Amino acid sequence: MKLTVSRSKNSASFYVQKSIRKKDGTISSMTVEKLGNLDEVRAKANGKDPYVWAQEYVNELNRREYEEQKAIIISFAPTKLLKKDEQKSFNCGYLFLQKVYYSLGLEKICRKISSRHMFDYDLNDILSRLIYNRILFPSSKYAAHKQSKVFIEQPSFELHDVYRALSVLAEESDYIQAELYKNSQKVVERRKDILYYDCTNYYFELEEADDLRRYGKSKQHQPLPIVGMGLFMDYDGIPLAFDIYPGNQNEQPTLKPLEKKVLKDYELGQVVVCTDAGLSSKTNRRFNDKSIQGVQIRSFITTQSVKQLPDYLREFVFDPEGWSLPGSSKKYSLNDLDEAVHNDCIFYKDRWIKEDLSGRKIRAGAKPLEQHLIVSFSPKYRNYQRKIRNGQIERAQALINSGKYKQRPKNQNDPHRFIGHQVMTEDGEACSKDIPFLDTSVIADEEMYDGFYAVCTNLDDMSVEQIVRINKKRWQIEECFRIMKTEFKARPVYLQREDRIKAHFITCFIALFVYRILEKQLNEEYSCEELIETMRTMMMYHPGEKRGYIPAYTRTDVTDALHENAGFRTDYEILSEINMKKAIRSSKSVKKTSQKSVDT
Repeated sequence: MKLTVSRSKNSASFYVQKSIRKKDGTISSMTVEKLGNLDEVRAKANGKDPYVWAQEYVNELNRREYEEQKAIIISFAPTKLLKKDEQKSFNCGYLFLQKVYYSLGLEKICRKISSRHMFDYDLNDILSRLIYNRILFPSSKYAAHKQSKVFIEQPSFELHDVYRALSVLAEESDYIQAELYKNSQKVVERRKDILYYDCTNYYFELEEADDLRRYGKSKQHQPLPIVGMGLFMDYDGIPLAFDIYPGNQNEQPTLKPLEKKVLKDYELGQVVVCTDAGLSSKTNRRFNDKSIQGVQIRSFITTQSVKQLPDYLREFVFDPEGWSLPGSSKKYSLNDLDEAVHNDCIFYKDRWIKEDLSGRKIRAGAKPLEQHLIVSFSPKYRNYQRKIRNGQIERAQALINSGKYKQRPKNQNDPHRFIGHQVMTEDGEACSKDIPFLDTSVIADEEMYDGFYAVCTNLDDMSVEQIVRINKKRWQIEECFRIMKTEFKARPVYLQREDRIKAHFITCFIALFVYRILEKQLNEEYSCEELIETMRTMMMYHPGEKRGYIPAYTRTDVTDALHENAGFRTDYEILSEINMKKAIRSSKSVKKTSQKSVDT
């Protein structure tokens, strides 16, 4: 680099320039930094000659560049033992999570929380390590404290600080969620008009229940106390808000209070709430059927069980005539479908109804809820359901033949539901022996519904194709739960105090939030397993004595994508201490980016 001075009649301008070689072989000059005009440089020089100061500044830049780029020679002695208890291996994969963490302003959120409480530990340091560990090395809080030492930046807190911080995080949970949503809008473009809601539960390794951890129907089929979680997600699969509730509580009443809080705290306008059939109670549908001066403020899209429809609507569904294909006015009959031609097609028919589909009578004088029933039929989906069922039937028959069947509640997907038990003879006498048999009536009853899928909505300004497209994205909230339970190992939970249990879930929520943002920034090109495993294995060898860091991982397309997205690199043959510090600083710098959502 060299100093260039551009003189004019009344002043002079100072530049730091560097010679570069272009692809065609020609050499050109590039301005690295503009130091300013003569008066500005004189002010920086603090009494020194401006020309002398500018030249010394350029000399210092050249010295730093040389230090950063010169080869580092490391010698090892085969007779010299390693220093005892000296750590040599560090993880740098967390830096890509740290880039997202700081872009979401979580360190500022921690600073504001700290100003309202009396403690002397670094809340941001604790929270960030809990997040990075939950994604990369999921474990208990005790293990997370020990595991934090594997990161290049060493923790500044003790184990007792972690448990104290959990109580603060539980108390500030609502504030963290609201601020996280507000800050995220500066990082990615968030679609506010379509929300998805679903519930799951998490089990605890204990036998005695309490006010929060209650015995209920576990989605993991564990005979242990559980806690329920309700989660809101936006159209792009990024978490919005969550809450937890006792494990024995019905999940349907959890939607209204959390939705009210989201609408108020997040200042949302017109919204469409999309749920599955288990959450589509009459109360929830009516809550999301609100209009002001003819403008629909809240709407719903929910799956509808075909089995639970009134008889006349089931006749409408099973009527083979009057089916359509999206974008076509032609009508089809399901009896005339050509399997080879129509196997991948999805047919639909729709109908507006004024009736409470829960089966309850409408109170006298009450206004019926007008709903748009959309029913689809897919030959491919029908064949898939029958293939799965045939395998279950074979297992049921094998159980009968082996005599290893059990009389137990007939749960969905359990082959035992196809096993009947003969308790009376043809003469009406009680059987002396339990005789199992394959109940074909149960099989025939299930086959009636193969390939059919129903959705209900109160929207009247959207096409059937748009409504179906919105409903299809419900799989993303299921994926959120899968990531938390499988990749982040949010279950089982070992914490005992209620406030610390709540803090556990807020850290899981933030971890999911950070991961989803990173996933979106990488254009969802890599699977969750591939992305996390890559960051987890990005280890650096540190010889010690300020000799730099040597990558001990394999450079791949995933590592290249992570580096490109973050704006720094750790995959040189060796990184000097200075360059590693630059990468760390870059991971904490805020760069405004945006990710456009896909229109429906």
